[in-house]
Amino acid sequence: MAMTDTETTQPPRGHVRVIYLGPVAPHWDIQGESEVRGLVDEFRARVLARLLLLPPHDPQFRRNRERVVRDAERENLILEWDLGLPEDDA
Repeated sequence: MAMTDTETTQPPRGHVRVIYLGPVAPHWDIQGESEVRGLVDEFRARVLARLLLLPPHDPQFRRNRERVVRDAERENLILEWDLGLPEDDA
């Protein structure tokens, strides 16, 4: 998908880090910062709705992770994952 000049020149609206906490629920912590009031809180709610009961090894996780990535792209957020795994396994 080609990006327009507007999309390429817009600075990110915030930064979000999705952290895997381990095998016992809750599995995820979503930390972030943004100058836009409520942006990270709304994004966090959507991420938790998709990942709350899914550990990274669950087959549904990969599909939902892609949805989270697309959501972050739409919101122009920098997204970082910390799965506690080497990068090539993530």
